[in-house]
Amino acid sequence: MDAGLENVVAAETVLSDVDGLAGRLIIRGHEVGELAAKASFEEATHLLWQGFFSDLPKVDVLKRRIGDARAKVFHKLPRPSSELLALGPVRVLRVLLARLSDDESLECALELAAAPAVITAWAMRARGQMPLNAPDPEQSHAADFLAMLLGHRPSEAEAGALNSYLVTICDHGLNASTFAARVVASTRAGLGSAAIAGLSALKGLLHGGAPGPVLDMLDAIGTAENATKWIEGALDRGERLMGFGHRVYRVRDPRADALKATVKRLPREAGRLALAEEIERVSLQELAARKPDRKLDTNVEFYTALLLEALQIPREAFTCVFAMGRIAGWIAHAKEQIATGRIVRPQSTYVGPVPEHAG
Repeated sequence: MDAGLENVVAAETVLSDVDGLAGRLIIRGHEVGELAAKASFEEATHLLWQGFFSDLPKVDVLKRRIGDARAKVFHKLPRPSSELLALGPVRVLRVLLARLSDDESLECALELAAAPAVITAWAMRARGQMPLNAPDPEQSHAADFLAMLLGHRPSEAEAGALNSYLVTICDHGLNASTFAARVVASTRAGLGSAAIAGLSALKGLLHGGAPGPVLDMLDAIGTAENATKWIEGALDRGERLMGFGHRVYRVRDPRADALKATVKRLPREAGRLALAEEIERVSLQELAARKPDRKLDTNVEFYTALLLEALQIPREAFTCVFAMGRIAGWIAHAKEQIATGRIVRPQSTYVGPVPEHAG
């Protein structure tokens, strides 16, 4: 039995290839760093969705339709209530995704792709009792989200940084949330149900819930001078260093380098970046010395935390922003799974008690 399914091949996919030994991620024929540097989120979405929708338009039209879908989702949102907002951003997103279409059409996919940006900005503004900002369909997905969230138009550098993040995390093999989405899609429950399943898996601390605690660690360390003492103490106590180690990668997560390069283009975070780089250096040194049999390198969450903080995105919204990018991949995987015509139904080995007469 393979309890974590690491060695079980559950799907053939054209979408992405994760090479954990080489530290390489390919998304539909493109290295992730190359794609993040050159493509918009809308272009990455078009790339992922090719071949799965017979009516998929050209990239420029798709961009406009995603913008229109943001406006459509905004007008479907309910009046904010304290009961709803008390659930927290991720659960609010899950509740409001359930109000949208739930079929297998392109129109449904567009609403779902647009929804996390709109709902997350709406929820954060409403929780802060700030005026709600309607989407601007003419803007890019990244720029429009920041404008809705912050109340002002972001700089090109800020919008570009968020765009790079969304592209970097748009797909990543058969991770837990993507597998959950594929399982639900295989039952023909609808793309909305598949996306909600993906979000529910992403919510977990061991998956999409990790970037926030990275900042908690940076806050606790405070200055570069404290890094060695704090990290040694944490490891002495058997604590896990957030932002290091990955289930698949046995070398450095290639997405970490893509996001680190993006953070460096944001001068506002120069001081915080220096602290992060010292923490990374000491952490890798200590992990290598204490656990030489395990390769624990920097993962995507470490620089994700720094990037999202630099863009003034609240920590409690980090998982929702992860979903903004990953939902394009969930939809593509859902459509790919549906095309197989097979429901996902693995076997299990019973290890419970056996009735006496069965012997």
